[in-house]
Amino acid sequence: MPGTAPDRTPETNDSPPAARAGDKPGRAGKAAAKGAAAGKPSSAMARLHKLGLKRDVDLVLHLPMRYEDETTLLPIADAIGRAGMGLTVQVEGVVTSNEVSLRPRRQMVVKIADDTGELTLRFINFYGSQAQLMAEGACLRVRGELRGGFFGAEMVHPTVRAVTPGEALPERLTPVYPSTAGIPQSYLRKAIGGALSRTPLPETLPVPVLQGPLAQLKLQALPECLRLLHTPPQDVDEHALIERSHPAWQRIKLDELLAQQLSLKRSQAARRDKSAPPMPRRAGGLLTAFLAALPFKLTGAQQRVVEEIARDMGAPHPMHRLLQGDVGSGKTIVAALAACQAIDAGYQAALMAPTEILAEQHYRKLSAWLEPLGVPVVWLAGSLKTRAKREAAAKVESGEAKLAIGTHALIQDSVKFARLGLSVVDEQHRFGVAQRLALRGKADPDATAAQGKAGKAAQTVPHQLMMSATPIPRTLAMTYYADLDVSVIDELPPGRTPVVTRLVNDARRDEVIARVHHAAADGRQVYWVCPLIEESEALQLQTAVETYETLVAALPELKVGLVHGRLPPAEKAAVMEDFTANRLQVLVATTVIEVGVDVPNASLMVIEHAERFGLAQLHQLRGRVGRGSAESVCLLMYQAPLSPTGRERLATMRETTDGFEIARRDLQIRGPGEFLGARQSGEAMLRFADLNTDAWLVDYAQEAAELMLARFPEAVEAHLLRWLGGREHYLKA
Repeated sequence: MPGTAPDRTPETNDSPPAARAGDKPGRAGKAAAKGAAAGKPSSAMARLHKLGLKRDVDLVLHLPMRYEDETTLLPIADAIGRAGMGLTVQVEGVVTSNEVSLRPRRQMVVKIADDTGELTLRFINFYGSQAQLMAEGACLRVRGELRGGFFGAEMVHPTVRAVTPGEALPERLTPVYPSTAGIPQSYLRKAIGGALSRTPLPETLPVPVLQGPLAQLKLQALPECLRLLHTPPQDVDEHALIERSHPAWQRIKLDELLAQQLSLKRSQAARRDKSAPPMPRRAGGLLTAFLAALPFKLTGAQQRVVEEIARDMGAPHPMHRLLQGDVGSGKTIVAALAACQAIDAGYQAALMAPTEILAEQHYRKLSAWLEPLGVPVVWLAGSLKTRAKREAAAKVESGEAKLAIGTHALIQDSVKFARLGLSVVDEQHRFGVAQRLALRGKADPDATAAQGKAGKAAQTVPHQLMMSATPIPRTLAMTYYADLDVSVIDELPPGRTPVVTRLVNDARRDEVIARVHHAAADGRQVYWVCPLIEESEALQLQTAVETYETLVAALPELKVGLVHGRLPPAEKAAVMEDFTANRLQVLVATTVIEVGVDVPNASLMVIEHAERFGLAQLHQLRGRVGRGSAESVCLLMYQAPLSPTGRERLATMRETTDGFEIARRDLQIRGPGEFLGARQSGEAMLRFADLNTDAWLVDYAQEAAELMLARFPEAVEAHLLRWLGGREHYLKA
């Protein structure tokens, strides 16, 4: 099989070069160096493994994050002339003095000199080995930024290397690699250089792929690209290297994106080998009755998505579909219709939501729609009393309950389904891979057993529908969700009023409170959301309580409620019930009301310290208002001065209510990580390609992946082994 030498352990037990003073290895680094020198590479190996560097090819693909130019030397006098200009320079000189001073704090001051002048080096943190390295008479090559000090120009904590006078300068830029405590750059450079010299890198892209879908890219050979990136020549375009726009980087990014597309598309194909119960839509059944009972007509977008899901569920292989739609676009109705189709076919459905508030909201809605049609619905959550939980689980296991709605409680071992045919996961990015797979794993054990007796190799799994109210930009969906079929509800139901968004400085708080009073006097209800303080849940709670007390004192004639994550579930439910029933005019809340709260009479949303929230969260929160016919307003209260990112976020919220546009801008600001939630391990994320600048490469990678999967299976294996190793499973949930 073509490919790299994938299973070789990095040969890094050679004694590493002495660490430079500027590397500041610390005790762990010194210990690693000593262990390696003594032929005991285990501690250094462990640290390399922590970086994900387990094979020679992993080292080869561990690329520099930046470079240092050690190819030129300046006379000390010339370098001093550039002090204060923010430039990094390299000089060479002989140590004329080395003193450890204890005042004003312990530090080592070293002076070096050449024929043109003298320079001071200052070290606040240093080790005994560094003092020995810089003993009087030693010849040092020093690199750093020159600053104007009290006693003249100086370098603070420069990179220092002992050299012999007249020693030749490097001819190539020096790479600086991502590292971890205990792995000095010098050690990494030696390990990577060794791996690069002994690792074969045969081409994994077949000629028809290079000359077909990828011909326009004129890709360079991978070994050439890697050698250039690890040891760039002196005349290379350093800006293109740092910006990752160099042709060598283009090849690396394409290969990485291709590995991801191959893995996801192979995962999608593997689902076709599994079987799922076919559930064709039945005329005149529960689905028909449900549609007839609805007091409104589905939007065109909802009808289109319902058809896509119905077609998938009628097939004998599992549906694996992501349903995305803006806040208030009507995803719950679509999920209910999918559940009806499963129940019509004689199966159960399960809907799992990340919070009890959202799960209970779904339960109230769906049971109100379905129970009058004779469909038993149960709710399962951690806050239920033991007896109620046991009774609900018993109804699920017996098959009496046709639809189970709940939180993570649904995937506990004690919950067994009689005949699960459809699993629905709402706000899917809030669940981890294991949790989503656990719900899918609650399939009908009898069907699997019967199938095994029949000698079929395929595994029976339920159909799966994942829902997200955070619209995912097209590029992100193509890159990270290539194994999913994606349905989009891109139309809001009629009657939804656009929400007017205004920015208000925190200094105008009294005006905001007056606005709250005015809205309540008009018979409307108000949300007041307290700031997100990620470092401290207790601090967040304290802020919510203080805001609640301020509003109670300022608005004595209004009923004000408080809800937060630490409130006991029964109290939380009671407060939400009072707000829904309009017994409370103002609800002070933390972000627990971000999703799942539907109160059409609420027309004013105040978000305090809005600059602390992400765009997706601000959009979700704003979606709690504008659900009725009254004009709705969202006030984003901020504290000046705003950071550039904060200003950009708030400007976006003021300019648009389009969730897809907000998601596109959010991707630009934050990158893909937070859109994906716990879908993947950090190891499996894109390391080199950047979706903001490299989205254009995704189409090429997709086309190449399709051709390789169809015609070159051995090349597919070799490419995935090189780029993903044992990490491919992270991409498959």
